[in-house]
Amino acid sequence: MKSYIRKINYYETDQMAVVHHSNYVRYFEEARTSFLEQIGYPYFKLEEENIVSPVISVSCQYKNPVRYGDTIRIDVYLTSMNKVKCSFKYEIINVLTNELCALGTSEHCFLTKEGKIVSVLKTNPVFYNRVLEELECE
Repeated sequence: MKSYIRKINYYETDQMAVVHHSNYVRYFEEARTSFLEQIGYPYFKLEEENIVSPVISVSCQYKNPVRYGDTIRIDVYLTSMNKVKCSFKYEIINVLTNELCALGTSEHCFLTKEGKIVSVLKTNPVFYNRVLEELECE
């Protein structure tokens, strides 16, 4: 799996040029979306198949500040998967210094667009198996 790389924009920072804490959840989402694209299943494809995957929990531990102009690498790991839920772990690394900046987790469920729980094993075995292959590789 390739890492997700991004440069920090000025608008993401506070008055001290440090990334505002709320942006880390966005970075997790960007990395997770990149993960899905890398396994050949971009999020829009799931939506076309009437599957959405809302966040049901998220956490972040801030280790070292990320500042305006920094480039970060976000490594995303699938940590669990079953037919109705999946979980991810994230590591945000400063590319220049190789410092660990943040650790995060998120948990997601699978629903129809109408909000009903769906078994992706039944409704989309191709997606389920692609994601499961990644879990087995980790």
